Amino acid sequence: MSDQHSQLTYGSYLKVDQLLSLQEPQSNPVAADELLFIIIHQSYELWFRLVITELDRVITLIEREDLIPAFHLLERVSLVFKSLIQQIDILETMTPVAFNQFRAKLNPASGFQSWQFRELELLAGGTPQDYSRFASLEPEWFHKLKERGNKPNLRTTFVKLLQKRTLLTQSFSHEDFQKALLSIYNKPIQDELQTLCEFLINFDEQILLWRFRHVQMVERMIGMKHGTGGSLGVPYLETTLRKKFFPELWEARTQMGVLS
Repeated sequence: MSDQHSQLTYGSYLKVDQLLSLQEPQSNPVAADELLFIIIHQSYELWFRLVITELDRVITLIEREDLIPAFHLLERVSLVFKSLIQQIDILETMTPVAFNQFRAKLNPASGFQSWQFRELELLAGGTPQDYSRFASLEPEWFHKLKERGNKPNLRTTFVKLLQKRTLLTQSFSHEDFQKALLSIYNKPIQDELQTLCEFLINFDEQILLWRFRHVQMVERMIGMKHGTGGSLGVPYLETTLRKKFFPELWEARTQMGVLS
């Protein structure tokens, strides 16, 4: 063993000293719950990094039509979001009074500015044009999103897989997409494509559930006030509850047993 390897410890491997130095409260004197607020949001960003990494791997696996390991990673990502939902319960142990002791110090920072979550949305299947309005916030941030928008995403990769399996043509309509999904679900025995559909809609559902809990938490903390970054707060967040990356999979539930 090299000297460097023999000196490796738990703390040095995980960079614990550096990690613990990254929580820098802005309130003075320090508000009691600001550390909780920082740690929760820093942990979100770490989990977002993992989700982005795993979804990139999922896309590569689906492109190779190697679906079994892709299922494992999609399950992992869904479980991560379940964990993120549970972390909101921890954040809600902070009262609105405690939050207001340091909230004003956060201006103009806002969760709205999380470029990793925007990247995650694009990676899942969001439309790049929807993010062009963010260019004024931070040019470097916009460049990262533009670069991500030019890469394959989970939705387009799923569509290409259906095309490879001759379930969709290159120029397909919404009705064609629905027929392809129904043909997958009408099989008497669940196959890989049907299993993939279920993992994708589960992933979509977990993000929707996280959005919903986040909206409720924000309203519980600040009511209908504007966000610290100038966003509309709860009214804006409520519009995100309509975002689905695989709306066709949800719509197919309505058509099952109706169309042959």
